[in-house]
Amino acid sequence: MATHPYISGAGNVAQMVTQLRKSFPSTISSETVKKLGLAPNNESYVIGVLQFVGVIDSEGKRTPEAAKAFSHHKDEDFAEKFGALVQKAYSSLFELHGNDAWNLDSDELITFFRQSDQTSAIIGGRQAATFKVLAGLSGHGDIPEPKSKKVAKAVAAPKAAKAVAAKKAQPPAQSPPHPAAGTHQNHNEGTGFGLTVRVEINLPADGTKETYDNIFKSIKENLLGG
Repeated sequence: MATHPYISGAGNVAQMVTQLRKSFPSTISSETVKKLGLAPNNESYVIGVLQFVGVIDSEGKRTPEAAKAFSHHKDEDFAEKFGALVQKAYSSLFELHGNDAWNLDSDELITFFRQSDQTSAIIGGRQAATFKVLAGLSGHGDIPEPKSKKVAKAVAAPKAAKAVAAKKAQPPAQSPPHPAAGTHQNHNEGTGFGLTVRVEINLPADGTKETYDNIFKSIKENLLGG
């Protein structure tokens, strides 16, 4: 059984500690962590880490030592007091490595935790990651940056903008051209087809000029409406 705490997302511990520096409830439980939206489905592991380093007691109340540490506003002052809590909680690690324990790499920490607790490689890795986060809060190393919740929206926004731009770029629908003035079209709107009439005129070979004039005059009056 593991005696040293672990969690799959060690960065959630840093977020919880940062939140407690802003506002420390009178009692902290898994429900408190859940309401803060931290460590979904891992709230009890956050509580376990806080209890192990002496931030809260078994009832979720702030310990006197934690009250002194979390009352400091300056990061360096808080880190010094919080580091004392961590060093006391991990006394066996510091007894073995002294102050060098703060700077041990992941492999060295995993070796220590696996040998101490007889844990698997996965659990040992999570124990090492948890300690490194606590060391960062104590001023020894970096603190993981919280993940942004707006990444998905930021990625989706350019796609929506491209879709709008593509829609605007489409040419407007063009209406069919109106028939030119003077052109006669005979069509049925219900069926959508047109009708063209061709008139063929046979002129007599022995006709006189007067005969031809009379024929064209008749065509103009009866067919062309002239």
